[in-house]
Amino acid sequence: MNLESIHNVYFVGIGGIGMSAIARYFASVGKNVAGYDKTPSQITNDLQDLGVEIHFEDALKNIPISFLNKETTLVVYTPAVPKNHIEFNYFLDNNFTVLKRAAVLGKITGNTFCLAVAGTHGKTTTSSILGHIMKSVNATSFLGGIAENYNSNLILGEDKISVVEADEFDRSFLQLSPNIACITSMDADHLDIYGAAEALNESFFDFSQKVSDTLIVAKGLPLKGVTYAINEEADYKAFNLKIESGTYIFDVQTPSETIKNIEFHLPGNHNVMNALAALAMADVYGVSLEDIKQRLSTFKGVKRRFSYKIKTDNLVLIDDYAHHPTEINAVENSIREMYPDEKVLVVFQPHLFSRTRDFIDDFASALSKFDEILLLDIYPAREEPIANVNSEWLLSKIDNKQKKLVQKNNILKDIKKSVAKVVVMLGAGDIGVLINEVTNQLLKTQEDED
Repeated sequence: MNLESIHNVYFVGIGGIGMSAIARYFASVGKNVAGYDKTPSQITNDLQDLGVEIHFEDALKNIPISFLNKETTLVVYTPAVPKNHIEFNYFLDNNFTVLKRAAVLGKITGNTFCLAVAGTHGKTTTSSILGHIMKSVNATSFLGGIAENYNSNLILGEDKISVVEADEFDRSFLQLSPNIACITSMDADHLDIYGAAEALNESFFDFSQKVSDTLIVAKGLPLKGVTYAINEEADYKAFNLKIESGTYIFDVQTPSETIKNIEFHLPGNHNVMNALAALAMADVYGVSLEDIKQRLSTFKGVKRRFSYKIKTDNLVLIDDYAHHPTEINAVENSIREMYPDEKVLVVFQPHLFSRTRDFIDDFASALSKFDEILLLDIYPAREEPIANVNSEWLLSKIDNKQKKLVQKNNILKDIKKSVAKVVVMLGAGDIGVLINEVTNQLLKTQEDED
């Protein structure tokens, strides 16, 4: 398939974070872009503002007529699309060119010098940091989150260098051809796809074999490559970490030199690791360390990754995408680091029945560390319910008396009842939409009290 001959690009699931980045890209290079999504969101609103035609009812009558020419139309779909989707099946049955998002990303970046970030945790933040650094050399970056500096999941540059988030879900990252790649972590996840952790590890090994130039890995992973670590010997080592006024300051030893007093504003050692991985990738590519240092100091973060929604003397409300026990532990560690003397309330929405089942004890252990826990029902996403896998089961395993199962419509009331100064809302489901309503109501309450 030659992208030059494609005039129209139609997306089934255009509101997805990875899908929308590609939709933005095609719109920016002059293609006609349209698509379907299940529900409106800020992402679909932003795409519509760019002139992308989007509808929210799965019906053939809604597909623009110009997109029904299979000679000039590419159809892109997300793996999450249901098998009985009417529009999707129409395109399949009528022999349109229908490709998964990952395959299209592979084609877009195939002729570029590609820097790819993989890993079960940290890849969105790391690729966003790297994209911000590589903007200085006009790279185009496809991200799995909204970078605060650009309010976008696409950082548009030229077509010679690309930065991509390499997603292990559905083995998508095997569609890429990276020149430089990083693997941040290989914890068990997506076992609904892989079945066993060994199969997941095997796919990361397969990905590593696709890297043509340099593979960079967090020290301790079972792969050979350039290593990075904090306070231990590695090819790239961060050390002398300190926090001043909420900002990390640290030094880095590279294979050839030391750079001192790097400033980085995201909390948590895990984010220093993410910054270090991005630094290593950019350094291997050839960006000067002084330029990298300057870009790190101006990186503002990624939406829904330890995002402050409210930050006052009386209340701190934090929004985070964490949906795996390792990620929840990282958030809890960061909060304790920033607010060591404050009580912390967590509101958690589990994501997927299978993930909840596979990591039930780890979820319970991670959540038990908070001072108070409010637990929502499991967000099913692409899954059907699994017998006896529910939030009541998870709640029963949490070793903390200050715990409660709540419904969405009661969250605000329960948050207000809490004496915790720090509230964090976690999850990959629609809690990301819910937090905006909670934020507005809590701000209104504070204004009324003032």
